[in-house]
Amino acid sequence: MADRVTVIGWDGSPLTAAARSALGAATLVAGAAHHLTLPEVPPHAEQIRLGSVDLAARRIAQHRGTAVVLADGDPGFFGVVRTLRAPEHGLEVEVVPAVSSVATAFARAGMPWDDAQIVVAHSRDLRRAVNVCRAHTKVAVLTAPGAGPAELALLLDGVHRTFVICEELGTEREQVTVLTSDKAADHVWRDPNVVIVVGGASAAAQGSGWMAGRDVAYPSSPRGWGLPAQAYGGVLGEGESVQLRSAQLACLGPRPGDLVWDIGAGSGAAAVEAARFGAAVIAVDADPDACDRTAAVARRYGVQLQVVQGRAPQVLEDLPEPDVVRVGGGGAAVVTACAARRPERIVAHAATRDEAEAIGRALTDGGYVAECALLQSVELDTSAWVERERAVVFLLSGYRVPHP
Repeated sequence: MADRVTVIGWDGSPLTAAARSALGAATLVAGAAHHLTLPEVPPHAEQIRLGSVDLAARRIAQHRGTAVVLADGDPGFFGVVRTLRAPEHGLEVEVVPAVSSVATAFARAGMPWDDAQIVVAHSRDLRRAVNVCRAHTKVAVLTAPGAGPAELALLLDGVHRTFVICEELGTEREQVTVLTSDKAADHVWRDPNVVIVVGGASAAAQGSGWMAGRDVAYPSSPRGWGLPAQAYGGVLGEGESVQLRSAQLACLGPRPGDLVWDIGAGSGAAAVEAARFGAAVIAVDADPDACDRTAAVARRYGVQLQVVQGRAPQVLEDLPEPDVVRVGGGGAAVVTACAARRPERIVAHAATRDEAEAIGRALTDGGYVAECALLQSVELDTSAWVERERAVVFLLSGYRVPHP
């Protein structure tokens, strides 16, 4: 194992005395091509072009001598330190940090960033980074080849955002470009780059906040979820009761990085509550008044969601792939169309057993494990402790069968 491993962050500024000292004593230096050309890299040291950090870590673990790993920005922030310290490599490292590329990007843009979401985009999971950009008003995306500004913009189709694209930060070729998301796909961008994605309606800021990574809207949001009708204008549609909505959200488990389809959004209660969990949401309804109500309640609670007016299942064809789906209306035909898109989970409800059986068959035929529960809720008048209203509904849930 290497006698000493030092990880040095580089942000384009002159290396510190500690970094120069570590490099001067190095017998192995790992880094990207532009790191290995730094004049401080000793010519006698073995050099490793850093591609796979895991492979480099194995080589370093076998090295007898002093190793240095060079990385852009702060190597402890979405960087190589985590991999090097992984138990399978057994490396203890010293870190010489630098300003992270995210901090530098926001500095170049002249923007605060304590309220920003920060995600890493790779081609295999770019859509999750895109969903975070759909759900939040300020996101920094650390891109990768094949998952850059152009690809990000293409997947954001239909959602307007402003891109601040920071290319090759800290180098002589550094460039900062500001443009709307619909124009980003028309250009070729140099790696490495950071994209700051901003836009969307937000609640007014209240102070400077106290927790990093949280939108300023959160302090004004009501506590809890499964909120009563009064929170959504006083009127909830069929299938939007507090008890049913709470059970549906519990089955779906919306989370950051997910895209939720809420089909038959009605008052927007379920869509807004899914968005408050940090998920991206597309709310669909054929009724223009329902679409307006959903957009209004989203603005009231400061959450980001996309409202699409149209009749399911036809309108679903052009929507991006969902992770979880709530079917608030349309019955078995809509459930069948949703199952064809292979979301992880689907929830629906039915007023009669025949309708419940039809939806259950649609889930099963679509490759899902179907579950059904009969929910009964009784609202009491607490002034006299007598029954005020009773509701009975079938709750159906579909869970995708994992491949063996």
